[in-house]
Amino acid sequence: MNDRIHNLLAQLESAEKELEKALQEHQVHLNFSIKGKRVEFEQSVKEAHKQVKIGLIKWLGNRPINLLTAPIIYGMVFPMLLLDACISIYQAICFPIYKIPKVKRDDYIIFDRHHLSYLNFIEKSHCMYCTYANGLLAYATEIIGRTEQYFCPIKHARKMMGRHARYASFLEYGDATDYQTKLEQFRTDLAKELKAKDREVCDGKG
Repeated sequence: MNDRIHNLLAQLESAEKELEKALQEHQVHLNFSIKGKRVEFEQSVKEAHKQVKIGLIKWLGNRPINLLTAPIIYGMVFPMLLLDACISIYQAICFPIYKIPKVKRDDYIIFDRHHLSYLNFIEKSHCMYCTYANGLLAYATEIIGRTEQYFCPIKHARKMMGRHARYASFLEYGDATDYQTKLEQFRTDLAKELKAKDREVCDGKG
């Protein structure tokens, strides 16, 4: 990886940290705090949220056609549960063998929208579904991304949409120079990088 790409990746990581900091500061202005896994709003905010809440009957009357697709949407829970089980078992068995730190499921699947008073029961159910679906895919993507870095950290010849974050640092397509040596370096860097991030998270929580 040349110096220009390395510098751009460093700038991107720095920008992501700044964005995360800005988002945390914005949370303060919305008058809520996070205590463990619970999100708490000021009482005045709770009351304001309840004022804009739509009742179930009115909500169901707004888009009754959505009820017809509900069995199809929620039927997707079963293959998602299967994916969740398979990908979790895979990393539980294989990652210790590869010496790859495991992906923390709770970092990707976060249920907190049910604390919002302006959502009715069905809206909260939808939010939990979307949280699980998107979080699960992100969780699985990170597991597979770490696997790809371990076994075949090579870019594709053609542009690929939906690339995971670590793809940008992979070897260029067709660059066979010292491939085996570079592959071992990728594996070593993977373990060091993830352990360092885990320490940062622990320090931040402490």
